[in-house]
Amino acid sequence: MAIITLDPNAPEFTRRYPNLADPRLGAKTLACSDDFFAKMARMLNPEPAVFIPGKYDTNGKWMDGWESRRKRVNGHDWCVLKLGRAGILKGVDIDTSHFTGNYPPAAAIEGAFLASGEPDDQTVWQEVLPSVNLQGNSHHYHEISSTQVFTHLRLNIYPDGGVARLRVYAQPANDWTNADPHALHDLIAMENGGYIVATNNQHFGLASNLLMPGRGVNMGDGWETRRRREPGNDWCIIALAHAGIVQKIEVDTCHFKGNYPDSCSIQAASMAGGTDTSLITQSMFWPTLLPQQKLQMDHQHYFAEELQSLGPITHIRLNIFPDGGVSRLRLLSKIA
Repeated sequence: MAIITLDPNAPEFTRRYPNLADPRLGAKTLACSDDFFAKMARMLNPEPAVFIPGKYDTNGKWMDGWESRRKRVNGHDWCVLKLGRAGILKGVDIDTSHFTGNYPPAAAIEGAFLASGEPDDQTVWQEVLPSVNLQGNSHHYHEISSTQVFTHLRLNIYPDGGVARLRVYAQPANDWTNADPHALHDLIAMENGGYIVATNNQHFGLASNLLMPGRGVNMGDGWETRRRREPGNDWCIIALAHAGIVQKIEVDTCHFKGNYPDSCSIQAASMAGGTDTSLITQSMFWPTLLPQQKLQMDHQHYFAEELQSLGPITHIRLNIFPDGGVSRLRLLSKIA
């Protein structure tokens, strides 16, 4: 995985919610009308698109994304994908990076919910994003206001061309009705529905990386803040997927060696009402779940006996002192 340069112009939904079109979460392309020049699966690659001068294959110039051939008949091209998790869409990024004379002039997105199986000719598709104009070599961010849950999307491009990446930012929708109340669940894992509420800084790495599955693959695959040059400490607030009683915490500084935090602590509370903005102020006064603990470089830290008994909680605030990088955070809890 390449170290990702954060787009300063990206809207807030790209920092708060997971990309459910990420193959690491199980997303995959299923079918398309045509991918003659570039295979559809490349469009979901979690790494930023690249351009390699002079690289060609048997069909022409190699491009990092999905690209159809030039359409010589009426109609448009499309690609169907399965999301890594069922989710409520918050926004999308249709990225045409490196596609200049071969990008689609317009695109639209439709969605469907399937309890099982894959889309077919009988599937009813609903409009998620109406047709929008596209530019070459650009990110196209579009916020989506919907309360519906989708499992599959269909990207339509008009009439043909190439899309480097499709990112689908959404709140995973899990049904906890039949969850084992005695089992431990990672209630901040993004695949379970945990999400970032706010953070004071994520200069080198997104805070949402903390919630990704598996261990970080390199230093770019974690939350990393800039070097702090003033008093204080860095922090991030995370919403649990479901209220829970914490039994064990893992703080993983994998790959962070000369830039790991000296120590960390976690505050927590059960919150109802207010807004995400008001939580930032309230979080300063939440009780302590995990008292301040020293950290080591490139190490998995486990805490259980150190945890304070707070009962059911819905949100946590991870404090790192004074700054640095953390790869993953796990909050193993019983369902409240």
